Amino acid sequence: MNGRVGVRCDAGPGVGVGHLVRCVALAEELSARGTEVLFLGDVGGLPWAAAQLERRGLPLLPARPGAEALGSQAACLDLDAVVLDSYDLAPETGMALRRAGIPVLAIIDGDTRGQSADLYLDQNLGAEDRHAGLPVLAGTRYVLLRDEVRRHRSVPAGGIPHVLCFFGGTDATGVTMGWLDALAATGVPFSATVIAPETVVPPPGLPISVLPPTDELPRLMAQADLVITAAGTTVWELLYLGVPTALTWVRDNQLLGYHGVTKRGLAAGLGAGNDPSSAVPALRELLAEPARRARYARRGRRVVDGLGRERVADALARIR
Repeated sequence: MNGRVGVRCDAGPGVGVGHLVRCVALAEELSARGTEVLFLGDVGGLPWAAAQLERRGLPLLPARPGAEALGSQAACLDLDAVVLDSYDLAPETGMALRRAGIPVLAIIDGDTRGQSADLYLDQNLGAEDRHAGLPVLAGTRYVLLRDEVRRHRSVPAGGIPHVLCFFGGTDATGVTMGWLDALAATGVPFSATVIAPETVVPPPGLPISVLPPTDELPRLMAQADLVITAAGTTVWELLYLGVPTALTWVRDNQLLGYHGVTKRGLAAGLGAGNDPSSAVPALRELLAEPARRARYARRGRRVVDGLGRERVADALARIR
């Protein structure tokens, strides 16, 4: 597969990095097949997000605002297809691209948001039952995972549980401190690594280290005895790795994934991200009971096989 594919997505303090991360995974697969991939959008001034593209040699160009302007830009760039991954694009964006003769793959999470596409991708649990009549790649068979995730598997150390805690690439909703307080309130011994802005200061006297967003996150996830995070794109990485996971949600668009995973017993549910104090009993059980954590890990590992990006790239080739 050669040619050129454009990816329209954004990252930043307001939108997080999940859209970018899954598009980078697809871009890795396309690049390995000889396709040139261009990103069209804005990474919101986040150095970590910009570095994901730079170190993979993926150019980032500003996207022209408006559906018709983006269609013209894609035509000028001689793109063979465009991947759309954004909750904020105008609904007519996909149609404008298709009128310009450019096939569209739209990555969605449940709702198409009125976006027109030749092919949709919804990698969420239960997606197979939500899109009757649409040309869609549905379910966890199509989860997009980056190279650095696929080279790891869970290797918990045992003993006093080590917790990894993070809420997106930016903790845009500012919930990290509340969850650290909830962990402390369990009264169970633990150590923790927190991925958060440098403004987060852990409670004194606890073995908690704070790191900024890092490329070492897949390794840190694989080595954790428990991960506490929001129900975003990283959930699929955690299920693949086989890491015991406890989920919360900090945005309404995460509720679909949250309920899909927790109702199937693939991760523990902690409730809303802005109410960590109510989750203290659940956290206490998870920290104190290794067998409970192990059950979540076994179930999750069966759901994501890590080959989704190959399947998506094959399907994209068929619409080009």
